[in-house]
Amino acid sequence: MGKRVLLIEDEPNIIEAVSFILSRDGWDVKTHSNGHDAIDAVRARAPDLVILDVMLPGKSGFDILQEIRADGELATMPVLMLTARGQVKDRELAEQSGVSRYMTKPFSNADVLEVVRSMVAT
Repeated sequence: MGKRVLLIEDEPNIIEAVSFILSRDGWDVKTHSNGHDAIDAVRARAPDLVILDVMLPGKSGFDILQEIRADGELATMPVLMLTARGQVKDRELAEQSGVSRYMTKPFSNADVLEVVRSMVAT
């Protein structure tokens, strides 16, 4: 079974970069670019991992993360928050909401790949 990731991000350059990094490593990458129906995309695609931006049109990544954690079927899904918001209060809010890992932009390709691999290691 292939490794599936859902990237919820609205910045085309980030979508392209992360998709390229992960696809090259054998991941099946699907993308979604707005917040208002992101939880539906998570349910429909059933990924092994979600990579989630904070600042999205329609709904924030923090709200989406809380919805994932409140859903009985999705609650244990690994979620990597990949965001330009690097302030302590943002990291704390993500941790309180149940984020699995938190990374800030800009990021190195190697770091993203290493974190994603570690989050779904069996």
